[in-house]
Amino acid sequence: MINQLYNAFTLFMSLLVEALPFLLLGVFLSSALLLFVNEQRLVERMPSNPILGAFVGSCVGFLFPVCECGNVPVARRLLTKGAPTAVAIGFLLAAPTINPVVIWATWVAFRGQPEMVVGRVICSLIIATTIGWIFSFQKDPQPMMHPDLAQRMLYRIQRTAAPEQPTLLQSGTYLLGEGNSPLRLEEAADTVRQPQRTQKFWSMESLGQFVENTLQELRELGGMLVLGSAIAAAIQVLAPRELVLSLGQGPVTSILAMMLLAAIVSICSTVDAFFVLAFASTFTTGSLLAFMVFGPMIDLKAMGLMFSIFKPRVVFYLFLIAGQLTLLLTLSYTYFL
Repeated sequence: MINQLYNAFTLFMSLLVEALPFLLLGVFLSSALLLFVNEQRLVERMPSNPILGAFVGSCVGFLFPVCECGNVPVARRLLTKGAPTAVAIGFLLAAPTINPVVIWATWVAFRGQPEMVVGRVICSLIIATTIGWIFSFQKDPQPMMHPDLAQRMLYRIQRTAAPEQPTLLQSGTYLLGEGNSPLRLEEAADTVRQPQRTQKFWSMESLGQFVENTLQELRELGGMLVLGSAIAAAIQVLAPRELVLSLGQGPVTSILAMMLLAAIVSICSTVDAFFVLAFASTFTTGSLLAFMVFGPMIDLKAMGLMFSIFKPRVVFYLFLIAGQLTLLLTLSYTYFL
């Protein structure tokens, strides 16, 4: 029992240490978007067509080399600024794979199999674009989102729709805004985080806003990361890897086994290609591809972080649809390539 606890703690710390730098990178990128990018103009330039928007959102990940921990803060920022749901979900699912760091790592791991690199990119794009398009049918994303995040979006919509018209007071704490009009405290806090575009980027005020937004994101996402890492470590101890290996005897079961392994080990997408290479002699190439496609999208760490964006039911749908599409695409790869 003591050995199991020690192993679980060691795995927990290794997952946390591995993921934390990428979470910090994503938080810094999110704060950089807040300070140096006109989010409203960026959102306005996003395609309104659901399929094209999901595809563009998936490709945007190439500009943000973050893994499944670092993509969540950026996706949250896109949603709160009014980006289409298809764009945000496309980015959320594809960014951990469609970025130069991961593509290069996969190429190095599979030097003699360039089709694995191409297959990983294409499968990830197809899955992210398809899921983004499916969720675009929900015109109002707020019912799908975490209540705190949905409330932020509601404040933004209210200010955009009628910035000069007073609203009936609701429960909460209020301050006096411009012209002695009531301003909700949550709105005031959100307004403080918005830098004035006319100020210098590197002023002390901008630096303070950058630090404040970074700390807020870390408080919200750090807890989810710790919880997801703890669950992943516990499952790895309770479900030995040999049990997963025993399931991978056929084309279908091997894919399912590697998808299960990808969800359990929750390894970073920048190094997962080297990890799965150890199974190349016992598993089909389709199952190896399934590991590299499904893991970065849906693993226990990523699911924990996704709970800060979506309601649990929505995260379950993302998990289910991504799993089905991964199985179909990688099974086709096994039989036809």
